[in-house]
Amino acid sequence: MRDFRLTAALAAYSTLFPAFTTAFWRLPCRGRTGVARLDPIVDPGEISSHVHSIHGGGNFGMSSDMQTLRESSCTSCAVTQDLSAYWTPALYFMHTNGSAELVEEVGGMLAYYLLYGEDITAFPSGFRMLAGNPLQRNFTWPVPDPPKSSWSGVQVSQEALRQKALGFNCLNYAGAAEASLYRHFMPNKTFLDENCPDGLRLELMFPSCWNGKDVDSEDHKSHVAYPDLVMTGTCPEGYETQLVSLFYETIWNTYAFKDVDGYFTLANGDPTGYGYHGDFMYGWEDGVLQAAVDTCTSASGEVGDCEVFDIQSETEQRQCWFDLPSELQNEDVQMHADGLPGDMLIEWGPAYATMDKGSATTSSSSSAFLSLPTTSISFSVNAGKLLGQADALNTAEAATTTSTSTPTPTPTTSLQTDHFTEEIVYVKQDVIVMLGEGGVPYTTSTGTRRTVSTTTTTATQTSTVVSYVEKRDSVPVELEKRDPVAEHAIRHAHNHHRHMHKRHGH
Repeated sequence: MRDFRLTAALAAYSTLFPAFTTAFWRLPCRGRTGVARLDPIVDPGEISSHVHSIHGGGNFGMSSDMQTLRESSCTSCAVTQDLSAYWTPALYFMHTNGSAELVEEVGGMLAYYLLYGEDITAFPSGFRMLAGNPLQRNFTWPVPDPPKSSWSGVQVSQEALRQKALGFNCLNYAGAAEASLYRHFMPNKTFLDENCPDGLRLELMFPSCWNGKDVDSEDHKSHVAYPDLVMTGTCPEGYETQLVSLFYETIWNTYAFKDVDGYFTLANGDPTGYGYHGDFMYGWEDGVLQAAVDTCTSASGEVGDCEVFDIQSETEQRQCWFDLPSELQNEDVQMHADGLPGDMLIEWGPAYATMDKGSATTSSSSSAFLSLPTTSISFSVNAGKLLGQADALNTAEAATTTSTSTPTPTPTTSLQTDHFTEEIVYVKQDVIVMLGEGGVPYTTSTGTRRTVSTTTTTATQTSTVVSYVEKRDSVPVELEKRDPVAEHAIRHAHNHHRHMHKRHGH
């Protein structure tokens, strides 16, 4: 990752946000309190199934709540009165020998607090929420997103808005910036190697409409909802209370793996990105966040411009860590030899993931999804390839992921030629896309997989490694550039702050 040290002054941009608001602040969390299989919202009191990258209050742990966070002696974020916890799944690179290497997170996390709407309220005491769906493995809406002015019906359903709230932003500081939430899947490694020298920025917009009574819900989502344009718009009935809007950014140094054989996956076994998600647990000191919402209305985005906040240095932010529970102290989350930590199964979809424990060399069965005005498709896969693929269909409106199991040659630690027999099974399966009003797809179903033919061949492999995993260098094709008006709300804020991104990695 190239190291930029720029100190260019920031210009005012009061016209870059929607007319009804210009106020926001970016909360830098330059430190990281830890990387571990912990999630006190989804898995309270237990070890989580997958690894998270965690920022915020230093008293984070398996059983954290607002009170324990407020007892933290430090925070990895800039504002010392904020002891909240912010976490997302970590990003890993899967090597062809089966090991999973943690990708470098550049510059920590940025948590945007955006003052969209009117009569905005701070998060209530004890509040917590989850955004995204860790089991999702496809995108069930038109690709690319149509202009927001045309969204209606199922396009503004909560299911659709949740999927549109994810972003994977290719970073190239020498070129034009991509819009926030531009694409909703993780680009394939070939694209990242060729186009993203400054890494990949993962983005997540949280719901900002609240039912006004519950600080949590059984699924950690049902007490909140998205406005009908994801970031802005009208709150649905029953969720009229407008919360401060929360938006996460993390940058990962994917370019460090340029030309290295393998593929990227989220820690929850998701190589597609559709299952990206994040958690927030409130831990602000009483009254501070509401005071900031009411008075910190600068358009600069700088936390230092808000007199309510006590700011600590980046050095202090990087000196805050939580204590690992004894069960995790010997788990190597930096370079895990046998697949993802937690033995998390890697599943390519498009069916919902199980997130079961299993070998990282095993993926879900082959299937496909199309968001095209059609009723069914058929396809064939080679189910016996040593190195499987996730191939893209031929248009920006169609995405197919193909997954196969991997035969394992005899382990060896020296250079040798391996001869092995592989059976190729050609299968066929129908995928039915149900279309609603205006040709908008609203659900899919898959038929029974049918064997068409089989054949047996002998293959030769020269290697020095002890095992192999599937190589997945291709996932759904890149999206066409979205309508620029659709992302007016936050896109220009990113463009304006590119110097700050270059300086700190954000």
